[in-house]
Amino acid sequence: MMRVAYICADPGVPVFGTKGSSVHVQEIVRAWRTRGADVTVYCTRAGTNRPADLADLTVVEIPPRPASAAERERAIEEAAIKLAVAAVRKGCDVIYERYSLFSPALAVVTDALGIPAVLEVNAPLIEEQQQYRQLHDLDLAEKTLRLNAGRADVVACVSEPIARWVRSRVPGAGTVLTPNGVNTERISPRPGGRANSDHLTVAFVGTLKPWHGVADLLNAVDVANSAAADPNRWAVRIIGDGPGRQDFERLAAELGVDAAFTGAVRPESVPALLHGCDAAAAPYPHPATGHGDYFSPLKVYEYLAAGMPVVASAVGQIPSILGHGNSGLLVPPGDIPALAAALNQLAQGPELRETLGVRARAAARNYSWNGVLATMTEALASKKKAA
Repeated sequence: MMRVAYICADPGVPVFGTKGSSVHVQEIVRAWRTRGADVTVYCTRAGTNRPADLADLTVVEIPPRPASAAERERAIEEAAIKLAVAAVRKGCDVIYERYSLFSPALAVVTDALGIPAVLEVNAPLIEEQQQYRQLHDLDLAEKTLRLNAGRADVVACVSEPIARWVRSRVPGAGTVLTPNGVNTERISPRPGGRANSDHLTVAFVGTLKPWHGVADLLNAVDVANSAAADPNRWAVRIIGDGPGRQDFERLAAELGVDAAFTGAVRPESVPALLHGCDAAAAPYPHPATGHGDYFSPLKVYEYLAAGMPVVASAVGQIPSILGHGNSGLLVPPGDIPALAAALNQLAQGPELRETLGVRARAAARNYSWNGVLATMTEALASKKKAA
């Protein structure tokens, strides 16, 4: 049996958490286990929302030592090295690390064991940290990326912009395109269409951060309701939590938009919350930086699996995802009137919503986590043959 060491040294990504990043960790672990692998997860933060099907998963948790903001980055590096040492002591046949800013764990393990290695890169974390948080040691962050991407046999990138970002820093990196997937067993379709109603609800799933476009959605619902005979035609259900929640709650109140904020919920609770809605939105704004279209939209895949009619911004991978099977409505990013018009198009009757929902579920079957992992392992096998 293949032994896989999965390392997640980012304290902001709890393995058993409620964020999309946590879902990503769990689904890749499930995909490895589906292939018959014995997986051990090494992390700095385990989280508390362990799903029942991962109850037997071995998890080694080593949190960073308490440190000031300026020393926090070195504390994470130290914890990551301890995780790597633990993986080396237990032994493994493959090392798989979710890229984080200050963890050299992949390089430590490969240097010690000489085993195949996959580095999964989901975002240009250096720029993200500089723009939205605080990066104290840029040299450490750059050095860590060069070290791990240089050691990895496969650098699995969720989008082509991410692959370009990696290669710009590590020209010889073995980048492979691996967009996100969805678990169509965990997320089931709605049990039949919802009745025609003058009062409809549009859902949003995700962390409440500026680059997810929640403010645009709230403003678009306000515009859509203003254009309708019934000022309460559309309500909003925000599924998730994050640093922008209070601002979005305040904005909804100022606009008079009926908005329910669920807060953080377990991943297994998301499908039922979606099923109680009439549409789902991914209202990404205009990219704020040159890397703004780097994402692989996990929420869109989950909307498709839930059989939801989708309204989304035409950025990054979204046009190709929704274009596959004509499973949603696209609007220009940041175009609030266009987003409002798309919502009102869906409000005209249940037929379009039902048609798009059926197409969405059919399209979701093309995107599986097992397929995502297969792309990585095939690249590993090709690398081994070439060697």
